[in-house]
Amino acid sequence: MKVCAVVVSYYPKADALRALVERLRAQGAGVLVVDNTPPPASAPLAPGADVIRLGGNRGIAAAHNRGIDEALAGGCSHVLLMDQDSEPADDMLARLLAAERRLLAAGRRVAAVAPLFEEPRQGVTSHFIRLDGWRVRKLRCERGDERLMADYVISSGSLIRAEVLRALGGMDEALFIDYVDIEWGLRALARGYRCYGVCDARMRHQLGDPPAGLPFSRRKRYPVHSPLRHYYHFRNALSLYRRDYVSLAWKLNDAWRLVLKFGFYSLMTPPRHEHLRMMLLGLWHGLRGRGGALRPG
Repeated sequence: MKVCAVVVSYYPKADALRALVERLRAQGAGVLVVDNTPPPASAPLAPGADVIRLGGNRGIAAAHNRGIDEALAGGCSHVLLMDQDSEPADDMLARLLAAERRLLAAGRRVAAVAPLFEEPRQGVTSHFIRLDGWRVRKLRCERGDERLMADYVISSGSLIRAEVLRALGGMDEALFIDYVDIEWGLRALARGYRCYGVCDARMRHQLGDPPAGLPFSRRKRYPVHSPLRHYYHFRNALSLYRRDYVSLAWKLNDAWRLVLKFGFYSLMTPPRHEHLRMMLLGLWHGLRGRGGALRPG
């Protein structure tokens, strides 16, 4: 068994990247850093990791695919996808591998296994998502030995077998960023595979910019992204709604959440007009079927 961790970087902090590489290598993984940082800036060298420089921001999906291709060509049995700002627990990889072995022994068709993550700025622990009939359920870990079947898992921390990647293919590069992990999970689901959340595998992971809250609620906080990220989010949501392997129930549930996000980010998150403009542009480009990076003009 040979695990290759693919770490995607974009203007990374040198100390944090080196610490992540050291932590992954200590868990037995080989590490490949795929750098999306445009020149002349680039990711610093991290001792113990190979670095592939893409020469510009080609998106998270393209960076994942480049790393996946390199890992499979190098004979890796598993690929562990990681973001530069994720901090895996010291035993995360061992627990993911152990959970996968048990699930496979039980006859499950495993697409990916992923850890439970904590968002340090919001002070919350993640959950997993599964569609139950016409209702989306948020699955929360109650015991450490639980393996929660989900429709998808976030890309960072996902452990995927080489044979699954060969069967299902890599990430959809037309999405660039946002919905990339969701699309892959739903594609796997349509082919009879399942993603699993592993409750005793842990990771710290930051989502977007510092979270924002409602003016009448001090406790509830929501993740915030840049207006550009909201462009991709809304464009790619419509891209998924056009796909026949995504169920109608999933589309309707996600579309309702998209409406709520549109209202929140256009009314509550400065710069409101720029968020509104980019979300509308994303919707327009989604209706027209555009993909890839947003080009100026």
